[in-house]
Amino acid sequence: MTNPSVNPKQVGGPLPGMAAVALWMLLLCGIGLFGVITHHLPFVVTVLCAFFAAASSGLLQQRRWGWALSLAAVFLSMCYGVYMLVHFHQAPLIVMIAVNMVFFLYLIRPEVIERLR
Repeated sequence: MTNPSVNPKQVGGPLPGMAAVALWMLLLCGIGLFGVITHHLPFVVTVLCAFFAAASSGLLQQRRWGWALSLAAVFLSMCYGVYMLVHFHQAPLIVMIAVNMVFFLYLIRPEVIERLR
């Protein structure tokens, strides 16, 4: 049984889904940095990688700004994937679009928003 007097913000640690989103952000950060190092992506992508890393860190700390950054990063990654799919017909991006859609829908759940401080 759950104790109704316990505040959900006092419960330690992020939800497992929040940790999965944070790992996804770190994976996107690593892929971007690898692309910059191998000269497949422009150097400006490092700014986007820093954005992904900050979103991941803030989400793991259960900060509202980390949630907002993660929500924006997941949505923008999904939009980029749809753009690449429609204009360049890169079918493997369907996986990235689906993962980003699932994470976006997860992040807007009331249980996730209640955990933030």
